[in-house]
Amino acid sequence: MSEPIDWQQETRDIIESLLEDGSNPDAEYTIEHHFSGADFNRLEKAAVDCFKAGFEVTDAEELTLERGQTLLCFDAVGDAPLTEDAIGAQIRLLLPIAAKYGIEYDGWGTYFEE
Repeated sequence: MSEPIDWQQETRDIIESLLEDGSNPDAEYTIEHHFSGADFNRLEKAAVDCFKAGFEVTDAEELTLERGQTLLCFDAVGDAPLTEDAIGAQIRLLLPIAAKYGIEYDGWGTYFEE
């Protein structure tokens, strides 16, 4: 597992950047939460738990890192307003899933909304 990250501060920073760029504060956003790991079975079990928690889950993709290491990754996708509370609630649902299966929660992202 990676170093603990202050997801609240990270979320605040992402939201502030989007709003400063003119993204619509009142839009419903598609939030993509990123997961990765080296063990397909663990990743697959985590994906099932994310689905059971109400998220749409993307197919696993293979990623080759600069040092030649192969990682598998998927996204758990849900809709939410662009607020710390709403996105934080999603993160609090997903972090225990990553911990349960020993995979990485790599943060979240979304798209600019007009």
